[in-house]
Amino acid sequence: MMFPHFILTIRCRDRAGIVAAVATALADSQAFITESSHFGDPETELFFMRTVFRPTGALVSTLEDFRIVLEPVAKRLGMELSLHPAERRTKVLLAVSKHGHCLNHLLHQWHSGELPIDVVGVVSNHEDMRRLVDWYGLPYHYLPMADGKQAQEARFRDAIASSGAELTVLARYMQVLSDEMCRHLEGRCINIHHSFLPSFKGAKPYHQAYARGVKVVGATAHYVTSDLDEGPIIEQETQRVTHALEADTFVRMGKDIENVVLARAVRWHAEHRVMLNGTRTVVFQ
Repeated sequence: MMFPHFILTIRCRDRAGIVAAVATALADSQAFITESSHFGDPETELFFMRTVFRPTGALVSTLEDFRIVLEPVAKRLGMELSLHPAERRTKVLLAVSKHGHCLNHLLHQWHSGELPIDVVGVVSNHEDMRRLVDWYGLPYHYLPMADGKQAQEARFRDAIASSGAELTVLARYMQVLSDEMCRHLEGRCINIHHSFLPSFKGAKPYHQAYARGVKVVGATAHYVTSDLDEGPIIEQETQRVTHALEADTFVRMGKDIENVVLARAVRWHAEHRVMLNGTRTVVFQ
């Protein structure tokens, strides 16, 4: 009989014996570990761990069984502990404005079964992407800014709640979220910024980069916070450029990078590989 895999993530104060305690608890429950990564941060003195395992017998086999098994270990070591079925797909709501390349890439990867997510809808402050979204048979929430940011964001939050979305992805959604909205989505909203942060924040970063004569262009996927373009970084990528290229070429090259970087960040979040560490992240690849 084949049992499902579970993903265990742990965050706690670093100390000796954490890995041994977790491994022993799982072994005593006849669980078989198939993947495990851990990291102790000497600066914050925090410990992070991600372990994938599967039951091997009927003694302990369900998610709730393993929560009970691991509870004494978590209590003794002061752990923040989460357990997830590995096969469960994260429900994702996408947000976009007029630039559809990241949206199109994510929808294609989802539709092809290449991303472990279920897209539950698309939010936009414009109508431009409706035809694309309709083709995929998804709800399209047109939320114009005409009624003001506060009313528009209230409807945005309603769309998140009604769809059951666990993650919101700003796929070139060219609106600055309010502090209230950022707090509401803390740790569950990913943005793609078309620049290699922390350089060139805000509007038209490729044109800023061109004006500074950079030798690489890039993109950054990060969690959204109330500090514009300063949230914890999940993934980045760059590509070399030369003095002979124009700003519009920077933009065209950057779009391909944005697609790849955002898809990686969404995948890693959905697979519970990303853990917050203050203003930074720990990413188990």
